[in-house]
Amino acid sequence: MAAVGLLILVATPTDAYEVTAVPDGATITGVVKFVGPLPKLDPIAVTTHRDVCGERQASEALVLSAAKGVKGAVVLIQAVARGKKGGAEVVLDNSRCALVSHVTAAGPNDRVSIRNSDSFIHNTYGVRGSSTVFNVALPAKGQTIEVTKHLKRPGVIRVLCGAHPHMSAWLIVHDSPYFAVTDDQGTFSIGDVPPGTYRVTMWHAGFRPRGVDRDGRPQYDEPRTVMRTITVVPNATATLNFELR
Repeated sequence: MAAVGLLILVATPTDAYEVTAVPDGATITGVVKFVGPLPKLDPIAVTTHRDVCGERQASEALVLSAAKGVKGAVVLIQAVARGKKGGAEVVLDNSRCALVSHVTAAGPNDRVSIRNSDSFIHNTYGVRGSSTVFNVALPAKGQTIEVTKHLKRPGVIRVLCGAHPHMSAWLIVHDSPYFAVTDDQGTFSIGDVPPGTYRVTMWHAGFRPRGVDRDGRPQYDEPRTVMRTITVVPNATATLNFELR
C-alpha cells in the first residue's frame, strides 16, 4: 500500500493547478486515530553537541494524544485541478538539534525555507528517493534559506542533517493547497473545497522500528497510506476519519 500511496502523491506537477474563486466551498474535517498494539520506540542517541541537546532525544515516529489521535499524519485531497490560492510561509526549523516540525507539508505558491535557530552549524538536505532535492548549509544562528525553487514536483521528501545524524523530518509537497497535517490531537480541517466527489489520502511516515542505517539513523517500516472517497456539497462541513494501524 505504501508504494501505491507514493505514486498518488507524485502524480501531477504543481504548476498544473489553477487558482480560482470558490464561493460555495465546503470543509472536510476529521481525526486520524491509532488502532492496535503500540510499538516500542527507543530514544535516539545524540552524538554531536550533546552539551546543548542532551544525550538522547525522543523518537517522533509515532506521536499520540491521550485519546490515540495521531500527530503528524498528512491528509491530501487528490486531483483538485482548480480552487483556492495557497501562499503560506512554511519554515522548517533546526532548533535544539531537532527539525521542527517533524512532518511539514507545502503546496503551490507556498514559500518553503530552512532556518537555523541553534548557535552551531546545520547542514540540512532533502532527499526524494535516491535524488537530493536541496542541500543547504546554515552556519549562523538565525540564518534562513529559501528552498521553494527546488520543490516543483509533488512527492515525499526525507529531510536530514549532515552534521547531526540523529535529526530527521518529512516534507510532503502536494499538487494543490488541499492538504493538512494533523495536530497534537490528531485532528485536521481543509477548507474552501469545491463541491464534488474526491479521493482523500491519509499518509503516515511509518513507525515500527527496523534498525539503523549506516550513519546510525533509526529506520522504521514503510510509510502507510489509507484512501477514502467523500462527496462534499456547497457550504457544508463533511467529516472523514482515518485509522492508522
